[in-house]
Amino acid sequence: MQIGMIGLGRMGSNMVRRLMRAGHSLVVFDRSSAAVSALVTDGAAGATSIADFVARLSSPRVICAMVPVAVVGSLLDELVPQLTAGDTVIDGGNSNFQDDIARHTRLATHGVHYVDMGTSGGVWGLERGYCLMIGGERDVVERLDPMFAALSPGGVSQGSSAPHDTAARGYLHCGPSGAGHFVKMIHNAIEYGMMAAYAEGFNILKHANAGKTSVEHDAETTPLRQPEHYQYDFDMAAIAEVWRHGSVITSWLLDLTATAFEKSGSLEGFAGRVSDSGEGRWALAAATDIGAPAQVLATALFQRFASRGEDDFQNRVLSAMRWGFGGHAEKK
Repeated sequence: MQIGMIGLGRMGSNMVRRLMRAGHSLVVFDRSSAAVSALVTDGAAGATSIADFVARLSSPRVICAMVPVAVVGSLLDELVPQLTAGDTVIDGGNSNFQDDIARHTRLATHGVHYVDMGTSGGVWGLERGYCLMIGGERDVVERLDPMFAALSPGGVSQGSSAPHDTAARGYLHCGPSGAGHFVKMIHNAIEYGMMAAYAEGFNILKHANAGKTSVEHDAETTPLRQPEHYQYDFDMAAIAEVWRHGSVITSWLLDLTATAFEKSGSLEGFAGRVSDSGEGRWALAAATDIGAPAQVLATALFQRFASRGEDDFQNRVLSAMRWGFGGHAEKK
């Protein structure tokens, strides 16, 4: 199957390599000529422009875009006028599902199919495969099955009783336009919550030796009532490792955490400023629209805001109020 890939960052380039390993023919384009050259060396056909890229693909064309959300619109503006009826554009990034619905309608007026493909796998996808959450017309998605199968992890999920079901192999047609990115949006919001829970748990473990370092009580510090109860110096790496084997909280996220602790128990090199790429915000907006409670997901998102210093002013307000009603000076 011939497939065109636009966007050759860490995920896009590895997806190209995985597809070529499965025997697919790839035409690639990126604004970085070095990224194109690297994949040409691996066997892909490189294009020098969008026009050259489109010309190298046989109709009906299959084009996958792995580009940042902010540039999807401008890419489509440049790409679509050069396509013909029957071509398919796949957005494999993290677009908003509402944008997918609008883009599907817009491309349909040109006879061009639009598929939204939520993609999870990160930098490990080349070897592990990618979990794919797909939205679009069923017949179009089914026609692209060889591509999705090649990208997916394959195999059968633990506990599955349907060995030939695509979900058990790591990819799923979730529904009509926007459904794939809607499911990916919720996937990422859940990821925020899981990461926050691990982080909070390890932070409690880290401070479980507070009894050794407790100081005399002052107006700003709540004293430990029984400091002898908090005398533990836990090995973070060892705890993460033991949880990976047989515990109910084992996960790939825990695997990655264990690897990080193994390199540095104090996580030197990380400043603790945690970004959010949009899906958490969109998930909460959807939850609000449909009236679905999402307390954990909201807290996890707001914690990321706080990690970047976005709570600095509100904390000053708190200090000002405490000084105002009780004369409580800030602890230096």
